Amino acid sequence: MTAGGRRSLPGLAALLAALAGFAAPAPAQQVAPPPLAADLSVRRIEVTTAFAGGEILVFGATERLIHEGGDQVVVLASGPMTSMVVREKVERLGFWINGPAARFNRVPSYWALAGTRPVTEMLDATDRTDLRLGLDLLPLVQLGAQGARFRGALAGGKQNAGLWVDQVRPVEVSGGRLFHARLPVPATVATGEYRVQVMLVRDRRVVARQELSLAVVRTGSAAWIADIARGQPVLYGIACILLAGFAGWLGSVLFRRG
Repeated sequence: MTAGGRRSLPGLAALLAALAGFAAPAPAQQVAPPPLAADLSVRRIEVTTAFAGGEILVFGATERLIHEGGDQVVVLASGPMTSMVVREKVERLGFWINGPAARFNRVPSYWALAGTRPVTEMLDATDRTDLRLGLDLLPLVQLGAQGARFRGALAGGKQNAGLWVDQVRPVEVSGGRLFHARLPVPATVATGEYRVQVMLVRDRRVVARQELSLAVVRTGSAAWIADIARGQPVLYGIACILLAGFAGWLGSVLFRRG
């Protein structure tokens, strides 16, 4: 599967116009340029059978300089909501079996946070909680077995899979006002509509915010296989069994000849 897409030309033109507004003071009768302008390099990621992962490139500019003690930028991307079950393994008579299970509803399938500085240094705890800027601040609904260990296992699994990314890469700044962030996208990313928020922080408060959208779609044979698995699960299961049997037979023949 390969990542594909096309550059958002209208968004790029708007960003360039905003940059021009930053460079030259606007006449009194004109509207002042916004304090923040941002866009995505692509608005669509295509997932095919050869897709090995990609990235979400967010870029933009600010009205004032970005520096310590001045303006800061935070980028938050989230994917479609889903439900997940976390099971605890318990030992019984020398065997490990499934034990208590917790079900989490409305889990973001993808979540990535980046900032020009650590978010804890930019915003107060109250604002971070309101904006949910932190893995520990996600409002996960936990049903069934209770306990922090289930939430920890969920977060650990998502992070190990590269689906939850907490400020691993900072937002990079060029020329004092230009910024960009690269959010990694693993091969196992879910399809659907993604939301990217770009926030401008000044004096420990979010003073401007821009929301962008991104679509992750399956194309080619990957889309065909997904449609069969969803629409005809029995046929899909039979095909998987036959394919596995053929692969085993072919492997035995090749190894016997060797």
